Amino acid sequence: MAQSLRSSWSRWALLPTAVLVFFIPQLLGGSGSAYSAAVLIAIFAVMAYGLDLIVSDLGEVSLAHTVFFAAGSYTTALLATRTGAGAWVTMAGSVAVALALAAFIGLVTLRLREFVFSLVTYAVAVVAMTLAANWQFLGGSDGVRGIPLLDLSLPGITLQAQDDRTLWPYAFALLVLALYLVDRFRHSALGAAAVMSHLNPRLATMSGIDLARVRLQVFLLSAPISAAAGWLYAYQRAYVSADVLESYFLVLMLTAVVLVGRRQLLGPLAATAMVLTQEKFFSLGGNVDKIVLGSVLVLILGFFPQGLSGLARPWAAAFRPRLPRPPEAAPLEP
Repeated sequence: MAQSLRSSWSRWALLPTAVLVFFIPQLLGGSGSAYSAAVLIAIFAVMAYGLDLIVSDLGEVSLAHTVFFAAGSYTTALLATRTGAGAWVTMAGSVAVALALAAFIGLVTLRLREFVFSLVTYAVAVVAMTLAANWQFLGGSDGVRGIPLLDLSLPGITLQAQDDRTLWPYAFALLVLALYLVDRFRHSALGAAAVMSHLNPRLATMSGIDLARVRLQVFLLSAPISAAAGWLYAYQRAYVSADVLESYFLVLMLTAVVLVGRRQLLGPLAATAMVLTQEKFFSLGGNVDKIVLGSVLVLILGFFPQGLSGLARPWAAAFRPRLPRPPEAAPLEP
């Protein structure tokens, strides 16, 4: 009962939190840098939510999720610049390509577990980066430039973004959609099966759960989320190159997943906000920022595996009101 009440209050708290997040750039002065930071935080948080499903729910560490982010970016860039496709078409193309890649990678890797799974997915990311940097079809080392502005206009409705200020509502909408999908997944039969297959594979198998099928389905769900972030990133940046596959994005995704704590709905968003706020407004230099980011990931994984939320639990327990113990029943007389 108490857990149900807490869950209900948490859901009601999401609405005012969403309103506050939407107006944060304006509350911070409404400058271009504030809106730019907000857009990037939303994009990279969505990117991390795709990986969060694999790490937190399946219990595997995929090092290939930058491939899906890059797939969304490159598909958008190629369709927009070479065919003149609009944003709705590039979004559909990004999702389709991500699903195809996820099906191929998933069928190859999801029968593997733990270290071997991570090693193979990292090899996939290395191959993808080599292709992106050297294949002229993808622009080679120069990348793809000249991506037009985001235009999601419908008949009778103009939906365009000229800069980060006007792009922010679309980034926010994408973030809300990603949060909704993750929340629905974790309250679905597939989400329960994924957690069971991670925590107790033998019991899951005895319960009739097809482990390989569940793992593939979760992989197929996670890939389009990260690809959608790449889709919007291409429009925000106006060009795409092989640097979207750099280790920085992978470390950022992993840090976003584990910094606050796994299976925390707003965890990746809060962690991404902390990291990018430091880099954008309190930067120590590009290379130093990367060292800081990597060091944070090492510290969390090595010393605080439950994330910052794990550190807060003892304090929360100390201030939580204790319910009175029920009186003990009197012993029965013989």
